[in-house]
Amino acid sequence: MSLLAFNKPFDCLSQFTAEANSPAATLADWIDFPGVYPAGRLDRDSEGLLLLTDDGRLQNRLADPRHKLAKVYLAQVEGEIDAVALAALREGVTLKDGTTRPAGAERVAEPDWLWPRDPPVRYRKTVPTSWVQITLREGRNRQVRRMTAHVGFPTLRLIRVAIGPYRLDGLGPGEWRELTA
Repeated sequence: MSLLAFNKPFDCLSQFTAEANSPAATLADWIDFPGVYPAGRLDRDSEGLLLLTDDGRLQNRLADPRHKLAKVYLAQVEGEIDAVALAALREGVTLKDGTTRPAGAERVAEPDWLWPRDPPVRYRKTVPTSWVQITLREGRNRQVRRMTAHVGFPTLRLIRVAIGPYRLDGLGPGEWRELTA
């Protein structure tokens, strides 16, 4: 059984096959390890930890929200996120597809290990940004982005740093390593 941790770069699809007429990179551009498939996904414009395995049962356990593995994200948001917004994220917010489960949410400093994004996040001199760490135990489509926008702080950059016990630790964009399941 194989399990890989991959730091998915910005503008890379969480799949091995390219989409017609899409300039986006795929996992095949970065990973030459036969027989593995992603356990879950990250949007094209999100970065960070993606786990891949050749074991279907493990893939289901890692990706299925019923197993409630915590997924930890760092989000750079537009504006100085405040205590009211953080409290709302912790309690759960009502989105079009229902109320989210309570989440871990805390303001954090920009990580000193963070790599530059290519292309860079848009910069606006008059609008500050801040960072928030969000921990989810469910997995809705674009959930972190929708939650932060709902509380008035749109996400500019999103990086997943952990899934359960597995962490991004030390992997640069496009790098992968084999793990012990």
